[in-house]
Amino acid sequence: MVKQFMARHSRTVVDRRAPFAEPAPVMLRQVRRVMPGAAEVEGNPRARSAVMRVAERTEVAA
Repeated sequence: MVKQFMARHSRTVVDRRAPFAEPAPVMLRQVRRVMPGAAEVEGNPRARSAVMRVAERTEVAA
């Protein structure tokens, strides 16, 4: 759910019906992805596939 929200609001959307129109403003900017450390994976083997996505809200009104 969060991944879809970030994907939808962090990319530039261009309306194909009006190719010369201004693109929609971007609400989020993806900063980085954080993976678990070695200690976390050792204590919890299922954590090795975990990814925490970090994003910043831009100045665009929601």
